[in-house]
Amino acid sequence: MAPVTTALQQVRERGPVRGRLLLLGPAFVAAIAYVDPGNFATNFSAGAEFGYLLVWVIVAANLMAMLIQSLSGKVGLATGSNLAELCREHFPRAVVRGLWVQAELVAMATDLAEIIGGAIALNLLFGVPLLTGGVITAVVAFLLLGLQGRGYRPFELAIGGLLAVIALGFVYSAGASGIDGSELAGGLVPRFDGTDSVLLATGILGATVMPHVIYLHSALTQARIAPDDAAEAQSLLRHQRLDVVLAMGIAGLVNAAMLVIAAQLLRDEPGVDSLEGAHSALDRIAGAPVAFAFAIALLASGFASSGVGTYAGQVVMQGFLRRRIPLLLRRAITMAPALLVLALGLDPTRALVLSQVVLSFGIPFALVPLVLLTRRTDVMGPLVNRPLTTAVAWLVAGIVIALNAFLLLGTVL
Repeated sequence: MAPVTTALQQVRERGPVRGRLLLLGPAFVAAIAYVDPGNFATNFSAGAEFGYLLVWVIVAANLMAMLIQSLSGKVGLATGSNLAELCREHFPRAVVRGLWVQAELVAMATDLAEIIGGAIALNLLFGVPLLTGGVITAVVAFLLLGLQGRGYRPFELAIGGLLAVIALGFVYSAGASGIDGSELAGGLVPRFDGTDSVLLATGILGATVMPHVIYLHSALTQARIAPDDAAEAQSLLRHQRLDVVLAMGIAGLVNAAMLVIAAQLLRDEPGVDSLEGAHSALDRIAGAPVAFAFAIALLASGFASSGVGTYAGQVVMQGFLRRRIPLLLRRAITMAPALLVLALGLDPTRALVLSQVVLSFGIPFALVPLVLLTRRTDVMGPLVNRPLTTAVAWLVAGIVIALNAFLLLGTVL
């Protein structure tokens, strides 16, 4: 009788290069959430107002994101379940319901940023009215999700392609704007300049560490390639860590490029506290190609992040409640606040920034359950966290919670 070939062995048989590439993908889907339109608003605001001062915040937030997404991906690999399903299984019912409610609010805030970002990009590029642009963005996201019917790979490739568009747009723009090496080095030193800089730093954190993809990443890995034994699980874990480092590294560079471009070109420029104002200033100062690259990157971000956000919403509802609703209805529910903002003519960039406050508030409610579960041997088996990993994860959670408390206090006052 011929030996049974495992799923991982079948992937490896594709060749040393193609086989390794096939093991990458989930983190690139998650990484889109770290370069969504909310990041554009907060990073450009930070660079225009404070120059290079808050570069260190982007670096720190990106390192946190690498740790968090690595733990999330490991949950799906180790257990075959996603984080929401594990919360339902291991936490009291009242806690699960509370986690579900806040996760749904986070999903709406996420859609608010993504749909508005796509609408603004369509308006900048083609003059499409904002409300119409919001509907188009939602439809494109729906079409992207349709790729899941063909397996996980087409969806991963489509999202990865859009991430490449965003990265190329900002690499070109950063190169055209130039980088002040001494200022950049100074920005890597942790410091603040008044309360406003602390609030912006917290907004950057909220726009970088995304609670909905903490749930989503575990779903992307839970049934992708099932390990046959402990050795295969460790091998897949190593590839997953590489996936996270590469994807989150790209996202971190994009976020840093946003701030650098604003610091170099838009420092103390009037009217750049909105995406439209930033685009206009880039056109005036750096020329049409840089402004075009900005708008194209914003469009790709809005399309991709909207699809990823809807996918995350499905994972959250199914995991916490064991219920699935039609995708079209799900899309209509979460996109309603964004379309209402556009229909009423409210300030879209202000809505983007406020959405990041909601997202920042939601981070602990995804992060604390993640750390609690990944430190348990009865849940994770041989892939349980090492004590040092758990200690660092708790430190990250403590920093995030403290910054969120400061942000809420500052917002109220």
